Amino acid sequence: MKRIVFAVSYSLFLAACSPSKFDIASPVQQESIHRVEEMPNLPQPFKILDFNEIAKNYDKLVYDPNQTGEYWPLIWKDNSRKNFDQETFGIYTAMGDVRQGNEHYEGIFHESLASIGSVLGGSLVGINKSNQNGENYVGMLKNYFNSETKWNIMMNNTSPEVAQLGGGYARDWWYDVYPNVMLYAVADFYPEEKGYEPILRSVADKFYEADAVLDGNYDYSFFNYATMKPTKNWICAQEDVAAGHAYVLYSAYQKFQDPRYLEGAKSSLEALLNQKENRFYEILMPFGAYVAARMNAEQGTNYDFSKILDWTFDGSSVCREGWGVLVDNWNGYDVSGIVGSTVHNGGFGFLMNTFDTMWPLVPMVRYDQRYANSIGKWMLNAANASRLFYPNEIPDEHQTIPEEKVHTKGVIAYEALIKKAHYEQYEHLEAPVAIGDGMHWNKDNPKVSQFSVYGSGHVGIAGAIISKTNVENILQLDLLATDFYKEKAYPSYLYYNPNPEVKEVIISTGEQELMIYDAMQRAFIAKNITGSFTFKVDKENSSLLVLVPQDAEILEKDGKLYANDTVIDFRYSKVN
Repeated sequence: MKRIVFAVSYSLFLAACSPSKFDIASPVQQESIHRVEEMPNLPQPFKILDFNEIAKNYDKLVYDPNQTGEYWPLIWKDNSRKNFDQETFGIYTAMGDVRQGNEHYEGIFHESLASIGSVLGGSLVGINKSNQNGENYVGMLKNYFNSETKWNIMMNNTSPEVAQLGGGYARDWWYDVYPNVMLYAVADFYPEEKGYEPILRSVADKFYEADAVLDGNYDYSFFNYATMKPTKNWICAQEDVAAGHAYVLYSAYQKFQDPRYLEGAKSSLEALLNQKENRFYEILMPFGAYVAARMNAEQGTNYDFSKILDWTFDGSSVCREGWGVLVDNWNGYDVSGIVGSTVHNGGFGFLMNTFDTMWPLVPMVRYDQRYANSIGKWMLNAANASRLFYPNEIPDEHQTIPEEKVHTKGVIAYEALIKKAHYEQYEHLEAPVAIGDGMHWNKDNPKVSQFSVYGSGHVGIAGAIISKTNVENILQLDLLATDFYKEKAYPSYLYYNPNPEVKEVIISTGEQELMIYDAMQRAFIAKNITGSFTFKVDKENSSLLVLVPQDAEILEKDGKLYANDTVIDFRYSKVN
């Protein structure tokens, strides 16, 4: 095993390992996200969970129909054969939800936020969900493709019969769009899955046509994809759905290389960028930043997406008041970084939203490293605060039902953290309060419905992205984990140092001989590395390392830096 601390000058090294025509560019100047600047560098109390292990344990327990115990199992079979002539499955939205399971509504009521989300989460941590204990859970997701209603997209339920029991079906736009965002991610893991290609094509075609109908005006509560007509109701207009359209269409372009989808992705994104005010509604806004950064890198566009990032974080949404990212300390607990309402009962952050915001914003940095420090700092805060949703990680006096936590088996978290409880019986608890909305969904729902099966199923996003290093508060963030439909890429990681001094980080690199490229410095910083590598990260700064084969040919083309035919820096020649 060879360990190298790189100490010589960048220029001498590059001259030794690369063609001399490459001068070292200046380090990438950082762009700030104002809301992140207000977050603590060193959030307290500090602890980072092993989200990868939690995701694997969640999958092992929740996808086991033989689990015993009150409120278990959490999975059941649905043989209603809606949309496809096959058996499918349901997962509880919340523990003990009286609307769900085989014995209620013939087992039809289940939500794709739980089913697709947990299939994605499991896939992200390496579980083959298309062949798990003899079951193809990937194939079963097809029943959410609403062909019988002629919408011909994935939806949150399989049919309208029970859809009014729960969230959003055909009346709340994000609920109809986000299942398609999730399915496109799942499909990237299973390119050979039978029956998926027509569904993915149909979704892309529907979104392309819808964007053309909307013609830049997304000022609606939902869109009927059967009649292709937008509609307003009592729910907020959701202009950030344009980001969901753009994400799906750009993914479809990468998969099918149909130029219509690229055209639609640009049109949808531009509709969002042309908004004059913040319309962040639930989860889709940050996907617009990712698509913009990626298209700038890959398509040569020049979208200024800074306001999308500000809208995601700053809590200035004008319809869903205060929706954004929390920045606060409640009675000695830093809760900065979690996503939800910044104003409801003093602050109300949700587990699923926090995990799912990591999905687009971490890989965004690969395409635009100007935001490395901001996203690195936010991720440190978000990862730290995320543990407080789990009943075994937050003191009993800060949770509504500590006496019930045994039922979670260590893998089901509370749905939310709130500053002041929104149930009268829990108003005496001091913040932060671990809580959930389940008892508001149905008057007969038990107390344990505050435990969020659906939100906990998305933990694989954090599990795939976040790893620990030898320095407690310097995380290794995998920039490729949620970068779906990407071109060939070498392992790429972000390391943010929140400390007031330089830190030395040690990483494992494997047995292949490597060169190490730092996209923050725009320079190679080491060569002939095998086994492990030690490097220094400046105080309150980042390193963005790409692990490049030692024998790769390094060349610059069209402003990008390549190793062989693989881009390792999309902004190599950018002034900033």
